[in-house]
Amino acid sequence: MTRILVTGASGLLGINFALRFAAEHPILGLTNTHPLKDAPFASQPLDLTDPAALNSALDAFRPEIVLHCAALANIDACERSPLEAERINAWVPEQLALAAAQHGFKLVHLSTDAVFDGQKGDYVETDQPNPLSVYARTKLQAEQRVLAANPDALVARVNFYGWSVSGQRSLGEFFYNNLSQGRRVNGFMDVFFCPLEVTLLAETLLRLAELDCRGIYHVVSSQCWSKYAFGCAIAQRFGLDEGLITPLSVQQGGLTAARSPNLGLNTDKLTSALGTSAPGQAQGLQRFYQHYLDGFPQRVRALGQIPA
Repeated sequence: MTRILVTGASGLLGINFALRFAAEHPILGLTNTHPLKDAPFASQPLDLTDPAALNSALDAFRPEIVLHCAALANIDACERSPLEAERINAWVPEQLALAAAQHGFKLVHLSTDAVFDGQKGDYVETDQPNPLSVYARTKLQAEQRVLAANPDALVARVNFYGWSVSGQRSLGEFFYNNLSQGRRVNGFMDVFFCPLEVTLLAETLLRLAELDCRGIYHVVSSQCWSKYAFGCAIAQRFGLDEGLITPLSVQQGGLTAARSPNLGLNTDKLTSALGTSAPGQAQGLQRFYQHYLDGFPQRVRALGQIPA
């Protein structure tokens, strides 16, 4: 068994990772503004911007792996508060990277495909990033600071979806929630990405950490889709009306922050490390749908229902 500390444990990846491995490994989940109720793993609230509190938690739990999921991930909120975004998204990961040497743990830091400007797609890990938003710029800063402080760290560029505590954290949930209620939604035909179902991402990240992979890896699906195509695939898998999805250009979306049009990431380096290809979209959609059939979304949401 491996002692694993997960930051952002009430977030989409944090909660899914902790639930996926709670029966196999001792896990401590750190939360901030969204505490957990009756989780099948240890959890505690902690302000990651408080170095003393963070070091105390690390001393007490003695993790072998730290999965750093916590971030200010709302793209438009980052545009409004760039200094706060830099503090949470870049400074905190740097502190964890510095702590890794002191405490002897393997740091797995979560970055984003949005470090690229999306002008070409099929990006490899060594391609030059060009972030378009405050969020993406702070995530790129984090990559650079983490690896400068701790070259042994694993930095995973990701894009993922799944069932969350709030029920509203992923694009998969967005399409399911609206389409199942008969509501029309927009689907961008000119924004491409490689989303990976979150529990498949969790399994891949732990395997990479166990292999002691270092540096930057693209940990996404092997298949790249438009967001419109992704929405239609969700509709088809759940037997919903894909005609409720209006195809349109991102320029018509009225978004505050710029979006990168083609965030297709090359996964050859990931395939080489794992000895097998990254999961395709069909595998991820089936896992997402099976969780729905098993009542997983309701169980996850129950963890966030804290009594007054």
